[in-house]
Amino acid sequence: MPHVKVEDLWLSYPVIVNAGSVRKALLNTLLGGFTRWSKEKNDIVMVDAIRGISFELEEGDKLGLIGHNGAGKTSLLKVLASIYPPTRGTVEIEGRVESFLATGFGLEQEETGRENIQFVLTMLGKPTQIVERDTEEIADFTELGEFLDLPVRTYSAGMRARLSFAISTNIKPEILLMDEVIGAGDVRFKEKAQERLEEIEEHTKIIVLATHSESLIKQWCNKAIWMEQGKVKDVGCPDELWERYKESMIPSKREQPQASPEPAEEA
Repeated sequence: MPHVKVEDLWLSYPVIVNAGSVRKALLNTLLGGFTRWSKEKNDIVMVDAIRGISFELEEGDKLGLIGHNGAGKTSLLKVLASIYPPTRGTVEIEGRVESFLATGFGLEQEETGRENIQFVLTMLGKPTQIVERDTEEIADFTELGEFLDLPVRTYSAGMRARLSFAISTNIKPEILLMDEVIGAGDVRFKEKAQERLEEIEEHTKIIVLATHSESLIKQWCNKAIWMEQGKVKDVGCPDELWERYKESMIPSKREQPQASPEPAEEA
């Protein structure tokens, strides 16, 4: 039975900083999380992208991750997808995992779109007959036509998004990890993508979704975690947690700029 258990998870990694401009270097990394100086070397900043997170998911759970950019949502998904090994803590996963984490993530740039499709399907252990059938199904869904026989490096961001999305969502996982939904393509293709996602949502046993979309969180998820600087700030049911998150982004009265007094009218 599909199951995910995360206990006291930490993810830290070093960033080399030029001595000339520490502040600029930190800003340019756009890493989010919590930064601290390395005790061993003065030119290295350690980024604690995830700090002591624990949760457990059973079959039927659909977890929404919310928080501003850099809060650690994508880093958490990448640990669950076994892309990053934990620095500390444990991750136990039972079930077949598939992830849709970034536009073009995992695509071989020098190979054609068709070759990328065939490679992924072959690595999944599918027999030749099934690989041929699924390749055509994925190719049709992308609507890339002759571009499928060109190297992926020649694709636009939107074309890479279509290919990556079509490959990821063709696979029928038990556990699905998603970082936002497809944002490239015309209106009709987005509608196709939404229909595909709804089909996946029906048969996938566990979903972990990082998103800034209020409607997706409330429509898809039965659990939610609010992340901030790599830590869990709050947990709860999606509707209530989203409202608390939204309220936190409204400046308090103390922070709101005071209106300038209007000049007195002349008599």
